[in-house]
Amino acid sequence: MFRRRRRDEEPEKNLEPTDEETVAAEESEESGSEEEQERAAVSHGGPWDAEADGIPEVERVDFGAIQVPIGENIEIQLNIDGVEQDAEGNPVGGQFVAVTVVYGESGLQVQPFAAPKKSGIWDELREEIAEEIKQAQGETQEAEGPFGTELHAMVPVAIPEEMLDQVPPEIAEQGFGWQPVRFLGVDGPRWFLRGVLQGAALQDEEQARIMEEIFSNVVVVRGDSPMPPRELLELTLPAEAQEAMAQQAGEEEEEDGRSPFNPFERGPEITEVR
Repeated sequence: MFRRRRRDEEPEKNLEPTDEETVAAEESEESGSEEEQERAAVSHGGPWDAEADGIPEVERVDFGAIQVPIGENIEIQLNIDGVEQDAEGNPVGGQFVAVTVVYGESGLQVQPFAAPKKSGIWDELREEIAEEIKQAQGETQEAEGPFGTELHAMVPVAIPEEMLDQVPPEIAEQGFGWQPVRFLGVDGPRWFLRGVLQGAALQDEEQARIMEEIFSNVVVVRGDSPMPPRELLELTLPAEAQEAMAQQAGEEEEEDGRSPFNPFERGPEITEVR
């Protein structure tokens, strides 16, 4: 269903590499091959590069640079940035910047980025995200997860004015609350996939497992076009989504005379898209 968004195992010790292992490691560092990146991306079963072998056959929605799994009780929301308003205050324009998968009370925002051919970017990005959150008076901590090193954070979030009377007085007075977030990152061959997980999945193991499975089944379509590292890969609306939106807009207009909604409506972002 498409809907718009409303406002630890320890390493073994005392092991010395053999000569063959040492040579192999040196050659791997020098080559920095795409094959190495691909192996790293799928070592935990995904996310997947579109040209990889063994991609699980599950139903996915094609958004251009990424193909996102769907299933029962899963909703797909589109995050649009740079939205403007027309003379009547209706949202228009905007750039499609992310896909958010919603299951139960959990949300997983997914974004694909270009990456260098011979190295990943998650280590650097993780440090930068942590520094941004720290400057915003938030807290972060690295942890190991099913996709490697993650960043767990407590992010300050502004409380909408209409909700101030629904929170404790001390929280309402400061004007913001704390939201727990998990940042997931996977470096693939010439791409990087980021996931931002929030909601019940941070406490509920079953919802966490489902959201992790969704993330692991995302397929990234990097394409052959040269792009600077960290640039957002192009996301596009699938034809069926455009048709569904047009149909829903027509039905709404017929029902109560309202102007049809514009799907290019900005969704909440955890960090700035650069």
